[in-house]
Amino acid sequence: MSQTAFLFPGQGAQHIGMGVKTAQRYPAAKAMFDQAAEILGYNLLELCANGPEEKLNATNVSQPALYVSSLAMIEIVRENAPERIDQCQMAAGLSLGEYTALAFAGALSFEDGLRVVKVRGEAMQAAAEATPSGMVSILLLDEAQVRELCQQASSAGLLQIANYLCPGNIVVSGDKAACEQVVPLAEAMGGRPIPLKVAGAFHTPIMQSATDKLAEVLETVTVLPPKMPVVSNVDAQPHHTSDEIREILVKQVVHPVLWEKSMQTLLDAGIVHFCEIGPGTVLKGLMKRISRKSPFDNFNDESL
Repeated sequence: MSQTAFLFPGQGAQHIGMGVKTAQRYPAAKAMFDQAAEILGYNLLELCANGPEEKLNATNVSQPALYVSSLAMIEIVRENAPERIDQCQMAAGLSLGEYTALAFAGALSFEDGLRVVKVRGEAMQAAAEATPSGMVSILLLDEAQVRELCQQASSAGLLQIANYLCPGNIVVSGDKAACEQVVPLAEAMGGRPIPLKVAGAFHTPIMQSATDKLAEVLETVTVLPPKMPVVSNVDAQPHHTSDEIREILVKQVVHPVLWEKSMQTLLDAGIVHFCEIGPGTVLKGLMKRISRKSPFDNFNDESL
C-alpha cells in the first residue's frame, strides 16, 4: 500500500464554475453547499457557478468558497478512487487550505471550520483595506536573491518573503509602494516578477489586526486532535493538541508559508503519492519543482 498525502489549495485557486459539477453529481457535496448557505447567509453555490468574478475573488468570499468546494471534492475521491482515502496517511494545505486539511483530518467539523474561515476571510479583507498592500511572485531567483530584493525595495515600505513555494518560486508581500518598486528590481536581477491579484499583504505583520478576531473565533469552536498528521505552513511540522493547533493557525496569518519545507516533511515521512483535492492544479505544479518523480493525482470538477 503506497502512503498518500492529501493536499488542499489556497486562495488564488478559485474560479467561476468550481464545485458546480461536484454538487450536481454527489448529494453529499450538495449538502455541504446547502449548509454553507445557512452559515454564510448567501448562496455560495450560485456565486461559484455564476460569479461575478470580482466578488468570488474577494478574500471574504474566496476563502469560504475554496474551503467548501475542496471538501466537497473529496466526494470525487470516494466515488472514483476510494483506495486513496484508505491510503491517506498525512495532509497539508496551502494557507487557507490548511483549514480544509484540518477539517478532513477531523480536527474541525465542517460547520465549525467554515465559521472560522468566514471570520478569517473577513478579518484579512479588513486588514488589507486598512493598508494599501499586495503580493508579488518572484520566479527564477533563489532565496538569497529575493531577500536582497526585499532589502533594496524596503526604502518604499515593508516587503518580506511571504511564501516559500518551491525552488524558483518565492512570493514577497508588503506595502503597495514596495511591491511596485520590487518589480523592476527583480527584472534587473534576471527574475520574472508577477504581481498577484490579491487584496493585501498576506502572511506579513500587515495582517496583525486580523489575528485577534481569528483567535476569538477559534476559542468558540471545538478543536480535536487530528486523526492523521497535518503539516503546518508555519513550521513545516504537524501539531496534535487543540491549543497547539489554535496557536499555529493564528500565527499563520502573519507568518511566511513554508510550503517547500512542508512537502519535504511529507517526503521524509515516507509519503510517496500525492493527491491535490480542490480547484486548479497549482499544487501539482509546485510539486514538480520539489519532487518531480512523486506520483500525483488531481481531483476536481475538471476530472469529472
